[in-house]
Amino acid sequence: MNVITCSNVTKQFGKKYAVNGLNCRIEENKITGVIGRNGAGKSTLLKMIAGYLKKSSGDISVFGTHPFNSLDVSINSIYIDDQMIFPPSMQLEELLETAGSFYPNWDEKLAWKLFHYFSLDKKQYHHHLSKGQTSTFNFIIGIASRCSLTILDEPVSGLDAGARKDFYRALLKDYIAYPRTILLSSHHMEEIEDLLEDVLLLKEGREILHMPVSGLKEFAVGLKGSKKVISQVVKDKKVFFYRDLHSHMSYAAVENTFTKAELQNMRTQDLFLSAVSAADLCIYLTQDEKGGIDDVFSES
Repeated sequence: MNVITCSNVTKQFGKKYAVNGLNCRIEENKITGVIGRNGAGKSTLLKMIAGYLKKSSGDISVFGTHPFNSLDVSINSIYIDDQMIFPPSMQLEELLETAGSFYPNWDEKLAWKLFHYFSLDKKQYHHHLSKGQTSTFNFIIGIASRCSLTILDEPVSGLDAGARKDFYRALLKDYIAYPRTILLSSHHMEEIEDLLEDVLLLKEGREILHMPVSGLKEFAVGLKGSKKVISQVVKDKKVFFYRDLHSHMSYAAVENTFTKAELQNMRTQDLFLSAVSAADLCIYLTQDEKGGIDDVFSES
C-alpha cells in the first residue's frame, strides 16, 4: 500500500522551482532515503508531505488525503529537523512528559532511556542546547513518538560520528520492533545505505531515480584499465563518471547493462571490474560534470 503519492507536484518560490513536476510513490512500512545535494528540493518535498507547505500545482496524497493543514496527517505523522521550536518556558523533562498527549503511540520509557543514554540535562531548555544536543533531543521526540509516518530531515546535523552510529542503530532497532513509514533525508549516504530499503534521488526538484537499495548497488559497474580499451567498451553505454588516472589508464562508472559474457570478456582484456557504491553512484548521478571537480582544472 502507498502511504504517499505525488503526481506532477511543483513548489515554486518566486520564479524558482524547488520541486518541479515530481512523481513518486512511497510504500507503507519502509525506510526510504530522500537523497540529493543542497538545493535539490529534499526539505521542500518533505515539508509538503508533512503538510507544512502548500504545493503550487500537482497533487499530493498522504494517508489518502491532502496533507496541507490536515488534522489526520498531523495526528499520524511527525516532521523532525534542526529548526523545531518548543515552548521556551518548558524544560526538557516537561517537554518529554507533555509529548504523550500529542502522540498516541508515544513511548515514554524509550524516550527517557534515550534521554539518559545521551546524557542530556532534564532541567535544560531546548533553545539553550548546542547544535548536537538539539539534534539529539529532536531525534528522541521523533523515534519515541512512533508515528505511522516519521519524517527525519537531516536528523544527524551537528552529531559526531559515534553519536550518528548510535542514532542509526536506535532507529533500526525500533523500526524492526515497530514498523512504520520512515523518510530519511541525509548528506551521509555512505553511512545510511545499509539502513535504507529504498532510495529517492532528487536533482533540481526532479526525481532522478527511485528504487530499492539492492538494485542501486547493482545499477552500475566500475571499469579500470587501458584508456583505449575502456573507450571501446563504453562507447554505446551510459557513462556516469569518467576520470583519467594517468597517461594510459582511466576509470569509468558505467550503467550495468552488460551480459555475463561481456563482463567475462572484459576481464580477459585486463580490465579491472569493481562495484560502484550506492553513495558514489548518487554523487555521479547528481553532478553536472562526468569527471567531477577534476573537470574544473581540465584544459579542454
